[in-house]
Amino acid sequence: MAAIVELVQSAYRGDESRAGWTTEADLLEGQRTDLAAVAALVTGGSSGRSSVLLAAHPFAAGPVGCCEVEPAGERRAYFGMFAVRPALQGRGVGRRLLEAAEEHARLRLGAGVMSMQVLRQRQELIAWYRRMGYQPTGETAPFPYGDERFGRPRRADLEFVVLERRIAGAAPG
Repeated sequence: MAAIVELVQSAYRGDESRAGWTTEADLLEGQRTDLAAVAALVTGGSSGRSSVLLAAHPFAAGPVGCCEVEPAGERRAYFGMFAVRPALQGRGVGRRLLEAAEEHARLRLGAGVMSMQVLRQRQELIAWYRRMGYQPTGETAPFPYGDERFGRPRRADLEFVVLERRIAGAAPG
């Protein structure tokens, strides 16, 4: 589990994250996740049905990508904790991991729709998700200011936008 925490941290925070394009280092500092949060997800989360998916590379020690998939209501799944090692970003690892997460949600959770939350300020990342078929729903969610489990904000205007997509191959519903 420590390898997952380190992977997520490397993709989003600190100097190592600046080697990739997913960095949040200018928006937030501190941790992105911790051992307790990852352990909760690995053991099924609050629903008991959450999953953590890992991507491996034959020449890398430990995971090179990860994400969580959890039930989010009837025929819906939530996608989160998405990270790819900065040195491997832009090489298709993230796309394949997202596709695997959608397939997992469809087959294991019976989901027809996947949703996620992305910081509004991350326009390049939102554009990537849009290219993957995700669309803004018009909904937003507040950033959890004051809860250092999610990092220390460097600005006062952080909020999440909600994106979703119908999962390919899912039955209408």
